[in-house]
Amino acid sequence: MNITQILSQELSATAAQITAAVELLDNGATVPFIARYRKEATGGLDDTQLRQLAERLQYLRELEERKAVVLKNIEEQGKLSDDLRAQIEAADNKTALEDLYLPYKPKRRTKAQIAREHGLQPLADMLLAEQPQDVEAAAQGYLNENVPDAKAALDGARAILMEQFAEDAELIGTLRDKLWNEAEIHAQVVEGKETEGEKFSDYFDHREPVRAMPSHRALAVLRGRNEGVLNIALKYQPDDTPITQQSEYEQIIARRFKVSDGHKWLRDTVRLTWRAKIFLSLELEALGRLKEAADTDAITVFARNLKDLLLAAPAGRLTTLGLDPGYRNGVKCAVVDDTGKLLDTVIVYLHQENNM
Repeated sequence: MNITQILSQELSATAAQITAAVELLDNGATVPFIARYRKEATGGLDDTQLRQLAERLQYLRELEERKAVVLKNIEEQGKLSDDLRAQIEAADNKTALEDLYLPYKPKRRTKAQIAREHGLQPLADMLLAEQPQDVEAAAQGYLNENVPDAKAALDGARAILMEQFAEDAELIGTLRDKLWNEAEIHAQVVEGKETEGEKFSDYFDHREPVRAMPSHRALAVLRGRNEGVLNIALKYQPDDTPITQQSEYEQIIARRFKVSDGHKWLRDTVRLTWRAKIFLSLELEALGRLKEAADTDAITVFARNLKDLLLAAPAGRLTTLGLDPGYRNGVKCAVVDDTGKLLDTVIVYLHQENNM
């Protein structure tokens, strides 16, 4: 599906309307100008639709440009399969695209890369596929000058598996959605900041679902963190949960890679992957998503309040006639009563014989 089709569906507009609006935007016209003076070209798209169109157009174009870069980089590595290409081309948002790109994204030399260079990829593959109970004995066949003992071999294999688990795009998408839908945001006062941060006292020990947090509370909590008064974190299980108890998120990872319940070494690897890699990344994402949503809601509220202000009776308790001078499109007239209620409108064409 191309960008025009996507925008047409999202805005419930025709392809011709979208094409005309995009052309005007590309030629430098602003949203207010198009909404006011180019209604005939866009088929009457209003300023709200045009603003949504402009924002989505920019996003979708950036997405297409990023897809091209990702495809080129993976192809240069010789790792671009037909299936991967199809998944990348079908990605409908930047997050999904970056999840797919993560395993192929150039990165600093990691422990997993070093372990592969030391010949430990076969050990990692064997441990996951065969799941031997005596992992130290299994590691003996992979010792070399860079891997002096079984512990070094197993540490390297674990680093490889942790990277593999953390770069599975489908898995990360599942965990991301679950965390957003179920986690709670927990705000606590920084020790010693009780007096200084009194204005944030409502959030000194505050907890609520992150996805349902109203924008005003989200912005207050984030501001408290930025001012050094509050610590905030996502909680995905009760505080009294034993540290050794496997979380639902770890169970999802284990099922994804068919890790048996009785294999302690692999279960520990799953736990480390979730707690030290995946969760920290998804927590940061979720807090960013919370701020973005809160900012959007706040802007909507401010816009609504401004609209109410602008639509109030312009001259106080007086009936008022307003004029919008124009030549080709006529002089637009509107009358409002002393409460600001619209009474009537008319367009007068002063330069024409029949001027109504």
